[in-house]
Amino acid sequence: MRGVWTAQQVRDAEAVLLARTPEGALMRRAAFGLAVHARRLLAADGAVAGRRVVLLVGAGNNGGDALWAGVELRRRGAGVTAVLLDPARAHPAGLAAFLGAGGRTVDPEAGLVAVPGADLVIDGIVGISGRGALREPAARLVAAADRASRPVLAVDLPSGVDPDTGAVDGRAVTATATVTFGALKPVHVLAAARCGPVHLVDIGLGPLLPEPHAHVLDAPDVGGRWPVPGPADDKYTQGVTGIAAGSATYPGAAVLASGAAVLATSGMVRFAGSAAAGVRDRWPEVVAAGSIEEAGRVQAWSVGPGIGVDDAGRAVLGAAVAAGVPLCVDADAISLLAAHEDLRHALRGRPVVLTPHDREFARVADDVGADRIGAARRAAADLGVTVLLKGNATVVADPGGRVLVHPSTSSWAATAGSGDVLTGMIGALLAAGLEPWWAAGCAAHVHGLAAELAPAAPRPRRPGCRPRSPRRSARSAPPPSGERRCGRMGGDERAGRRAGSGWWGPQRSGQPGCAARAECDD
Repeated sequence: MRGVWTAQQVRDAEAVLLARTPEGALMRRAAFGLAVHARRLLAADGAVAGRRVVLLVGAGNNGGDALWAGVELRRRGAGVTAVLLDPARAHPAGLAAFLGAGGRTVDPEAGLVAVPGADLVIDGIVGISGRGALREPAARLVAAADRASRPVLAVDLPSGVDPDTGAVDGRAVTATATVTFGALKPVHVLAAARCGPVHLVDIGLGPLLPEPHAHVLDAPDVGGRWPVPGPADDKYTQGVTGIAAGSATYPGAAVLASGAAVLATSGMVRFAGSAAAGVRDRWPEVVAAGSIEEAGRVQAWSVGPGIGVDDAGRAVLGAAVAAGVPLCVDADAISLLAAHEDLRHALRGRPVVLTPHDREFARVADDVGADRIGAARRAAADLGVTVLLKGNATVVADPGGRVLVHPSTSSWAATAGSGDVLTGMIGALLAAGLEPWWAAGCAAHVHGLAAELAPAAPRPRRPGCRPRSPRRSARSAPPPSGERRCGRMGGDERAGRRAGSGWWGPQRSGQPGCAARAECDD
């Protein structure tokens, strides 16, 4: 688990470290790390020597980092040009060393010519003290780099992006990659798409940093907590998950949430609602009933997707609350909480995860605003439950103030039904015994990973598959004699299927939509 610190927390720690180190040593250490990553970007397309690098140099230490990195690149044979945005305030020692190493400086007008021809642009315009959109002439230089599709390496953070909220209000840098020093800042997880891959350079700040502002889960954190059945487990000890979702209007919500709970390794899934028949058809292992009262005992309920906001929906939510088990509350159930103070009061202090998107969040906790971490933390404290605020950067906050952020560089998860899947996953983890903060954080991590992998995965084969076209058949090897490839696989077959390949199975006759001895396509 990685920590994330605010700009002020980092500045305070840096002040202590600067007092303990010789003047200029910390900047040289940071600049060397910056130059290492700049060389890697340049070397990806060939040697560093002879390549053209343009530095966008602002006032203060961020510009100084860029200038010292320019010194290192000149020593490796790169041609380096520094565009001085404010020559009178350029870092004096860095500028002197840069000129001494054979670097050249130009004004912003000449920079508009140099930037489009660069092999790499280094953004040293503003650092973690900067606020607001880029001003001229920096904005024009960044626009020139964008138009020419030049790779941009950001120093500490992309200029124009708020360091603590990731918010952008006007022109800002979108970096190919970012090199940051000492600690991750909120911008790196809240605006991951602006930062690109973030490379952390250790400058000795770690022991001086306070408790993190937020945390980011890594795969080992999630894998170590994800429920895996042991030799003594049975279907009850692995956790029985209840799903109360869907309606005649939204039957798909029931199928998606139930399926997610099944695939998240629940020992058993019980479904309650009017879409029971559809759930049984798609997931025959689910024990389905018409209501929560009829469903039987569970260790957690996931409630809300597609239940409606009328009296019937309120009754479903009320029954889930009355069950006295951990809850994941989503979609229509959040709107019902906003309308019924008694239900909100009944959830306070209980093991509950609310999973609103921004508009649902506003119904129960006012507008999100620019500070997503602050908003989620405030709502969790006010409501007395764990809040998972959905978005490109998903934020999980508990009533005690702990925060997890799951960053994403894509929006593949922003599709209809995706939230229903997340609800089922969280319910399964709650039923397995994870506390709400961990259940929400682990589910968000795996949900985001699945969304990133899905576009590259083979298209799912559906019931009623049609014969493969000759053109598609010619691109794949023929099946072994007496066998065929078909998408209607059983559970064991699905588990053994390798990503990116088909599964050669024995001939089965009588499958819906599949002619005997025929190959099948999606």
